[in-house]
Amino acid sequence: MAKKGGWQEFSGSAANTARPSAGSAAAGGATTPKAQQKVRVQRTKAGKGGKLVTAITGLDIPETEARALLKTLKATSGTGGTLKDGVIELQGDQVASALAALEKEGFRPKQAGG
Repeated sequence: MAKKGGWQEFSGSAANTARPSAGSAAAGGATTPKAQQKVRVQRTKAGKGGKLVTAITGLDIPETEARALLKTLKATSGTGGTLKDGVIELQGDQVASALAALEKEGFRPKQAGG
């Protein structure tokens, strides 16, 4: 009789099943058109040590396109940034420049928060 729960590395049927990757929705062609995505741009300090960042959420694009978009946003804003769990974070208050750059890329972003 097997133990309930616990840690198992390579045993059982779970190791044989394929795990979906982050870009699996894009591979199937089930992504939403850019103009119909609910993209939100907001300023936040939560969990950032009191530092202000601009978070862009709601992007339904493959990771490769998200990284290219991040590069474009960083270049237009003149700041650093990162891509974490499908959320693009830009350093500082970059809401206005992010909204303009996203509109230029074909998205219809909205400012969230205050």
